[in-house]
Amino acid sequence: MTMMTVKEVSEKSGVSVRTLHYYDEIGLLHPEEITSAGYRLYGKRSLMRLQEILLLRELEFPLKYIAAILDDPKIDKAAAMEGQIKLLTTKRNRLSRLISLAERIRKGEDIMDFKAFDKSEIEKYQKEARERWGDTDAYKESQRRTGLYGKEEWQAANQGITNCFVGFGAIKELSPASDEAKAQAKALQDTITANFYQCTKEILASLGRMYIADDRFRENIDRMGGEGTAEFAAKAIEEYCK
Repeated sequence: MTMMTVKEVSEKSGVSVRTLHYYDEIGLLHPEEITSAGYRLYGKRSLMRLQEILLLRELEFPLKYIAAILDDPKIDKAAAMEGQIKLLTTKRNRLSRLISLAERIRKGEDIMDFKAFDKSEIEKYQKEARERWGDTDAYKESQRRTGLYGKEEWQAANQGITNCFVGFGAIKELSPASDEAKAQAKALQDTITANFYQCTKEILASLGRMYIADDRFRENIDRMGGEGTAEFAAKAIEEYCK
């Protein structure tokens, strides 16, 4: 498909230009290209991600959880979606009971029913969602630290990650078990730790597997460092984390 400007994406999706800029700043949705004049350009992959973001917003996921759901290899997206569908269904059923109660009262029925106001099921699902998606130490640390970031801090953090993959691309003809490759994996680990959360070798190993399992990550990384960078980075990370 033809690349679209941020204004065109805004018109197509109904998401304001300001919101799209904000999504870029916080690392939730990056444009696929930025022209020499500074224009953001979006393609099919980024529009598909935007659609996922909007669906999760419709399903009432807090914005701070969405990036974790989309990007964390440990999170079961289908399970996350199923839980939110159950929550919305519960809310719909409660609303139907309230409408039915209101109609009966309007008709003059002498009725005393407070069950329609019960929110215990809704609160249960909300509690489960908070416990499932927001209770890992790494996630809490990331939210605490990045919550203080402004535009410049986000740009610096994102540039640091980009530099790491450019570095992988520059040495991808070497063996993934080479000292240079392992040093680059360590540099990525340190960059994540410096900007987001304590990146243990276990977490880094999971990220490495995600870089080749998820086509969006593979394509984005290959764009930074050249074709084959994601595959090389994943193998280098595997060697480093042994």
